[in-house]
Amino acid sequence: MGASVIGFGMAVPDRVLANAELEEMLDTTDEWIRTRTGIHERRIAAPDEATATFATAAGAQALKSAGLLPDDLDLVMVSTCTPDFPVPGSAPLVQNALGAARAGAFDLNAGCTGFVYGLATEKGYVDSGIAKYVLVCGSDTLSRITNYEDRTTAVLFGDGAGAVVVGASDSGTDLGPFTFGCDGSKVDWLWQPGGGSARPATEDSVTEGAHTIHMHGQDVYKNACDRMTEAAKEVLGDEPLDSIDLVVAHQANGRIVRTVAQRLGLTKEQVVDNIASYGNNSAASIPIALAEACASGRLREGMRVLVVAFGAGFSWGAGLLTWGVS
Repeated sequence: MGASVIGFGMAVPDRVLANAELEEMLDTTDEWIRTRTGIHERRIAAPDEATATFATAAGAQALKSAGLLPDDLDLVMVSTCTPDFPVPGSAPLVQNALGAARAGAFDLNAGCTGFVYGLATEKGYVDSGIAKYVLVCGSDTLSRITNYEDRTTAVLFGDGAGAVVVGASDSGTDLGPFTFGCDGSKVDWLWQPGGGSARPATEDSVTEGAHTIHMHGQDVYKNACDRMTEAAKEVLGDEPLDSIDLVVAHQANGRIVRTVAQRLGLTKEQVVDNIASYGNNSAASIPIALAEACASGRLREGMRVLVVAFGAGFSWGAGLLTWGVS
């Protein structure tokens, strides 16, 4: 038996921030946002909600889907760039909230690529025999680090979580191969410069907006299109592109997803696209899209599914999933 995905879950806030509301806050229009991003609305966390809130809810769904109890888990991992606290990570909060008393717990931060990194990491734990069942969550609360006076970023980001259970199984969704890359020379093209050990929080750093996302939009767009296309081709190796039944890409921007699909010669029907409803919710976007596709019956046994992402760092990665019984 190899590492397989055997359960899915997702959770998003109730609060909807539609483009019409952003029109009142920014120098923008609904048409401008839709045309350039494909986003109609996004979900925003309530004051008493945070990254662990959504990861816990998505994780509970994934456990139920897998037919497991919290005590069955050996490990809880949360991919996030917006943990509830600088220390500890969000994963211990999720482990405790779920009642997974036996499980170890840790966070992984690879920006928007975090869930793909997480899947590969947990596949290693299961395949090696270190763990039998692990929970992989992608969860982010980007509204807390978004500057709602900056039109280039305010229209993009939302909050939420998706989760999967990875376990040793001969009937679930098989994982791999994977490929990854990073260009650390461009970290300041997409980052939150304040709040870490290099630039701790001070009155000046808050005033200067160092604790919100800063982005070189055109550079991110070009690199995302190039790297996601390259990663998809690399992970396929000698397999032809027409061996892929469905692509679940990080929902960074509707134009990015469409460009990558066109470069790969994919039709609209072969690409999952839910960015209109959720916006870009970083590491949560791929597991949310997978959970929705699974619930709708869009994913069928035997399908070959490509997951591909690009994010801060700059990081990128891709993986192949052979769909099984879930």
